[in-house]
Amino acid sequence: MSPAADGVNAPLLGEQEKERRRHGSVTGAVFNVSTSMIGAGIMSIPATLKVLGVVPAFLMIVAVAWLADVSVEFLVRYTHSGEATTYAGVMREGFGGFGSAAVQICIIVTNFGCLIIYLIIIGDVLSGTEQHLGVLQEWFGVSWWNTRAFALFMVVIFVMLPLVLFKRVESLKCSSAVSVLLAVIFVGISSVMAVYALIQGKTNNPRLLPELDSNSSFFELFTAVPVIVTAFTFHFNVHPIGFELGNPSIMLSAVRISMVLCAAIYFAIGIFGYLLFGDTIMADILVNFDRTADTAAGALLNDIVRMSYALHLMLVFPLLNFSLRANLDEFLFPKKPLLAKDTTRFLAITSALLVLSYLLAIAIPNIWYFFQFMGSTSAVCLAFIFPGSIVLRDVYGISTRRDRLFAAGMIVLAVITSAIAISSNVYTLIGDNHGVLSQKPKQVFVSVRLQISSKIYGFKDLGGGKKLWIKQ
Repeated sequence: MSPAADGVNAPLLGEQEKERRRHGSVTGAVFNVSTSMIGAGIMSIPATLKVLGVVPAFLMIVAVAWLADVSVEFLVRYTHSGEATTYAGVMREGFGGFGSAAVQICIIVTNFGCLIIYLIIIGDVLSGTEQHLGVLQEWFGVSWWNTRAFALFMVVIFVMLPLVLFKRVESLKCSSAVSVLLAVIFVGISSVMAVYALIQGKTNNPRLLPELDSNSSFFELFTAVPVIVTAFTFHFNVHPIGFELGNPSIMLSAVRISMVLCAAIYFAIGIFGYLLFGDTIMADILVNFDRTADTAAGALLNDIVRMSYALHLMLVFPLLNFSLRANLDEFLFPKKPLLAKDTTRFLAITSALLVLSYLLAIAIPNIWYFFQFMGSTSAVCLAFIFPGSIVLRDVYGISTRRDRLFAAGMIVLAVITSAIAISSNVYTLIGDNHGVLSQKPKQVFVSVRLQISSKIYGFKDLGGGKKLWIKQ
């Protein structure tokens, strides 16, 4: 049986690369783990403060981070107790082919969905939507070269393609360090804007506890859980990153450092974003930063925030693509030799994933509901349900009574909160489609004139509900 057949009993690299794995560093692992976590989820964190209130949101962030750390410890311990060196391999040892396939499918759905979301967000920032201009259009005017299709094509070819061709995740540590720095810049500018607004007396008073009225339900509070769970889901990269370290067990130290860093970033952007926008904060905080500022300096800061986050997502993309590619190859070609040894197959899968994610990002304008459901299903399985199941299965007889209690509690909490969140999201989705049940304000498209960076633009009605930005 080939290594791939038993759950990819080796990472992407072959046996001859084992010595090179020792060059992996804790610093590189911290950057790669942090970048794996800080993706699109950070934009929705401020909205969770609006739903939960500051105190419950802070406690939720700490609790999810702690549970994620426990689940990673479970994965690492059972990995070292057996022979498997991948997440799917660990599940195969406990649950056979079904368990391995379940992990692979969840990673494929979660990561591929995130890649599409990242490209959609990058396209929104660079080239705008029907509601607003992109940064490139604000700076240089509307032109063929800054349309969504062309701008994303250039990003995919010149930024993402070179990065996804790396065969070692450690090779991405520099781009991951830049990605984390950009996330810190995003938070830093938000904090400066919040402090400045506070000095001017323009900040909103944050709500410490949730407020339930006739238009809201207690169960709607659970819709914030998938957002926070997704923000701490990186388990698909635990094995690729850990096994490139000289001693994979030190992965736990890198994970804990990353947990503290990411939790601080999440809560900081949440509180500063809430101070800036209050109850008007949107599910995607970039929408709030997209609004026209009162001053030229404010407009420039808004553009920097948006561009820094778009660049951040460009650098997150290859890390999620790394584990997606490995698990897709294992799922489709379990009998084939290691992917790194087959250059043709490696390039074919890499190219196919890039092309397909690009085409879907162009074709699908909005998949935020998919993002919510993904956080309630596949992400929850990867972060909590599968690690807990491995402990309860206990094929090596190493689980303590405390481990089993934690694992059972983790699974029960994950199932209950996910079920409630899914039900609430379905209810909201049905309400949005019928225009009756949902209390969310609808966007009304009207002919407007916007003053952006000293350039005046307006809408031209093309008929059929379509609008075109034109310079006036």
